[in-house]
Amino acid sequence: MSDTRTRRDPVRTRRALLKAAATAVAAHGAGVSVDVIARSAGVSKSGLLHHFGSKEQLFAALAQDAFDQFAAEVEAATDPADLAPGRLMRGYLRATFAQAADPDAADYWAVMAQLAVVPAVAQAARDDFRFWEDRLTADGFDPAVAQLVLLAAGGLELGEAVGWVPGDDRGALRDRLIRLTHAADTLRDVLSTT
Repeated sequence: MSDTRTRRDPVRTRRALLKAAATAVAAHGAGVSVDVIARSAGVSKSGLLHHFGSKEQLFAALAQDAFDQFAAEVEAATDPADLAPGRLMRGYLRATFAQAADPDAADYWAVMAQLAVVPAVAQAARDDFRFWEDRLTADGFDPAVAQLVLLAAGGLELGEAVGWVPGDDRGALRDRLIRLTHAADTLRDVLSTT
C-alpha cells in the first residue's frame, strides 16, 4: 500500500513563509499577526511556529536571509582578477550599487525599516555590520576606512529608498567610492589626523 499523503518540502515551506512575511510586513508593518503571515503562505499558524518558533525569530530569519543574499551578491560582484587590497570592498560597493538600482530596493528598505524595531532583527543587523567590518579589514583595509565605506554605502541605500540620489549620479558616486578603495593608505592617513 503506497502512502498518498502529500509530503511537504520544509525548504520550500520556509521560503514561502519568508516571502509571505516580507509581503505582510510591507503591507501591515511589523505588528502583523502570525496568522496573517501563515495564511498568506498557505500554512497553519502551528506550521509557521514549527519552522520559526516565534514571530521575532521569523523576522530575524527574514533579515538574515536578506543579509545572506547580499553576501552572495558581493561574492559574485568581486572581481577574481583584482588582486589588490580592497578587492572585496570593491565587490561590496558594486553589489550595493546594483542592489540600490533595483526597482524593488525601496520595498526591501521599507520592510527592513519596519523590522528595525524588532530586537532580534536589530541585533542581526549589528552582527552583519560587524561581519562586513571584519571581512573588509581582513581584505587589507584599516578598520576606520572599512567603517567609512560601509556607512557611505548604507547612506546610499537609504538615499535610494527615499529618492535622494538621482539615478544619473549613481554611477559617478560608485566610481568615486571604488577609486577611494585604491587610495586606502591616503584615506587612512586623513582619518587618523582627525
